[in-house]
Amino acid sequence: MPKPAKELKALQVKNLSAPGRHAVGGVNGLCLNITETGARSWILRVTVGLKRRHIGLGGYPEVSLAEARELALEMRRKISAGVDPVVERREQRQALVVTTKQRTTFEQAFTRFFEEKVEGELRNAKHRNQWQSTLKTYAYPVLGEKAVADISVEDVLEVLRPIWMIKNETASRVRQRIEAVLDWSKAMGLRNGENPARWKGNLQQLLSSPNKVQKDNRHPAIALDELALWFRLLRAREGIAARALEFLTLTAARSGEIRGAQWDEIDLQIGVWTVPAERMKAGREHRVPLSTATVDLLEAMPRMLNCDVVFPSPKNGVMSDMTLSAVMRRIQESEEKAGRPGFLDIRSRRPAVPHGLRSSFRDWAAERTAYPRDMAEIALAHTVGSEVERAYRRSDMLERRREMMDAWAKFILGSNPKICPTGVDVRQ
Repeated sequence: MPKPAKELKALQVKNLSAPGRHAVGGVNGLCLNITETGARSWILRVTVGLKRRHIGLGGYPEVSLAEARELALEMRRKISAGVDPVVERREQRQALVVTTKQRTTFEQAFTRFFEEKVEGELRNAKHRNQWQSTLKTYAYPVLGEKAVADISVEDVLEVLRPIWMIKNETASRVRQRIEAVLDWSKAMGLRNGENPARWKGNLQQLLSSPNKVQKDNRHPAIALDELALWFRLLRAREGIAARALEFLTLTAARSGEIRGAQWDEIDLQIGVWTVPAERMKAGREHRVPLSTATVDLLEAMPRMLNCDVVFPSPKNGVMSDMTLSAVMRRIQESEEKAGRPGFLDIRSRRPAVPHGLRSSFRDWAAERTAYPRDMAEIALAHTVGSEVERAYRRSDMLERRREMMDAWAKFILGSNPKICPTGVDVRQ
């Protein structure tokens, strides 16, 4: 039998410094391992059956000499009883992983899914906030503390049924988001089986079709025959918000793109506004050809000192979305106060809103012009064609779209291309 190692004292162990394995005695096979970098850890060298094992017992000095000897002695007792400590540890780790997965709640799963996937894909802060707010409001009360492994169709229905008939568009998005979280959970090994939030062939059989439940949720738009009058009323108003809404109308861009517009994105010489990818809904750079009327508008805009925003708020920051809506609301209120119906959507009979101006542009392109559909869709920064078609399309039709935007400007300007002085009755 090998000679037992000399039993070292705690101070002697502390003074060990040479790289290598140092037997410390007290329990046969117990060593302090010192690496080239000076890291120290306890190792028990032992034979289990026919296998030579080097079992780690923790780092030094976190695990003291006395504790290491106690752990080593316990390991040798287990081996004597026929237990392989290495196999035992592996099984314990696997059991812990299984238990952790089984206990992962919907809230925990969503938090990881949001941080690891959603945040990286959604550049628009508003859309990221909607993901969080809708699930916190509607899903968390039912699913938040429930393990994703245990979520069933009945659980999902408990979330959706109270809002399915009265807030169907919201409910549909909540369902899609729950489905996405549970799909991610399955991919991560946190649950098995079918996704209980899946629509086709599943909830489709249990809930009314959204097409039959949803009301007309399209953004109210101004009728084409009323657009020139509305635009004259807009131009008669003072203020940066009114000019921003005018710019939105002329370019058919989204509110967020307008409000965040920077002077260095605009080239007035060639008449192009280049919106960077990070401010676009689709995450792709978008070029907007500027009509003559739009260039005139920008050239007349004052430039604030130390402010890069084209249409700044009173504090030289980015104005809120409600600011543009307020301009349209005041025009509508003025019309109603004068005993006129104002500017109502043809279908829903609701007052028009800023986003509805994009719909007005699309209706104009389709009904009053012969411009190709794809050109109008590109002007609206919509995704056009399949992935293959987009891969082969090298042009964004910039110059052809410039002609279209000039025609659009002439249409909405009507017979009054000049800016109306404030206070003038533009209806005369």
